[in-house]
Amino acid sequence: MAAGAPRIFVSHLSGIAVFDPAGDQVGRVRDLVVMLRVGRKPPRVLGLVVELPTRRRIFLPMTRVTGIDSGQVITTGVLNVRRFEQRPTERLVFGELLDRRVTLTETQEEVTVLDLSVQQLPARRDWEIDKVFVRKGRRSGAFRRNKGETLTVEWSGVTGFSVEEQGQGAENLLATFEQLRPADLANVLHHLSAKRRAEVAAALDDDRLADVLEELPEDDQIEILGKLKEERAADVLEAMDPDDAADLLGELPEADKERLLSLMQPSDAADMRRLMAYEEHTAGGLMTTEPIVLRPDATVADALARIRNPDLSPAHAAQVYVCRPPEETPTGKYLGTVHFQRLLRDPPYTLVGSILDDDLQPLEPDAALPVVAGFFAAYDMVAAPVVDDSGALLGAVTVDDVLDHMLPDDWRETEYHLDDAAGTTGEVGAGGA
Repeated sequence: MAAGAPRIFVSHLSGIAVFDPAGDQVGRVRDLVVMLRVGRKPPRVLGLVVELPTRRRIFLPMTRVTGIDSGQVITTGVLNVRRFEQRPTERLVFGELLDRRVTLTETQEEVTVLDLSVQQLPARRDWEIDKVFVRKGRRSGAFRRNKGETLTVEWSGVTGFSVEEQGQGAENLLATFEQLRPADLANVLHHLSAKRRAEVAAALDDDRLADVLEELPEDDQIEILGKLKEERAADVLEAMDPDDAADLLGELPEADKERLLSLMQPSDAADMRRLMAYEEHTAGGLMTTEPIVLRPDATVADALARIRNPDLSPAHAAQVYVCRPPEETPTGKYLGTVHFQRLLRDPPYTLVGSILDDDLQPLEPDAALPVVAGFFAAYDMVAAPVVDDSGALLGAVTVDDVLDHMLPDDWRETEYHLDDAAGTTGEVGAGGA
């Protein structure tokens, strides 16, 4: 940005694309790294935390930024792809400075930080935070952001950023990342401090938190669940996919597990206990107990209405399972599967019992993971029924569950090799060591 250009509010930088000089996108902005200074001097912006397509987070020094225009960041093309590690003297703007309670120096009134602006210093390549956008009044609940007068003040006009806050809010951080997919929001939470992670998790609604928990590493799942009130922890577990919730419960101490199960709805708790009875790396341990089940006299129109549910994952919506009553797992006799492509080809009034795919043998609940994976590979399936000896449908395994258990335990942290095509060097900036 040229000297004298308008200031940029950091909320406008969240998630914007980062391009090299050739116009190739190299990642997206996930945070800003600043260094607080003594007295009332504005913090210096050290650089950006950029998430690469591989989900690795790297540090991009501001000296490598040649422009921030039209919702994009342009770099010199020289990137250090070493994983970003925050240093003790550094602060993350989204992760640590937004939503803080600070004090106006003129009136000694407590206010909440909604946004910060950054500006490039004249005739230099340095950047600093120059303004603070705040809201007066007591902090309201999450997402209630329209109460109280708002104003923009100089950085020197507030105090309190250097003190660690015990009750830092999360609504503005959540608003910043509200469009992220659960897997991407999980990645954001994983890189926050434990304190901030707990605050954000507490502010998420149950369904959103459940979706995010399913994408987090096991240690993060246990940490977050342990900081929730027990009644809410039980509600979140109920909102998770049964197989993911059962896996998480299985990692808890026996007393904690039983206490949470006792707080859940009896039907949900029964599903959890049934899933935990199977070995983890078997079809029974991998399956969900909530596939789409229809009676043979249901129509194609009925089936299409069920798979249109936006809360279903693509794998769960790929097919319906036709069974004799009862339709809740474990069902009556399993008759066969109808794939969604077949549903699209037949008239709406067609009975699903007349268009069954019953050629493939269903999985047995004790089928080992390699057998399950081989089934998916051999028949190009994205989901498969699990049926017991009596012929009742117990649940369904989806390909994403198979991949989760076949990849290394730390697969979310595993990085793929990045070539040097973008002019990467071994240069290290602040936060890059």
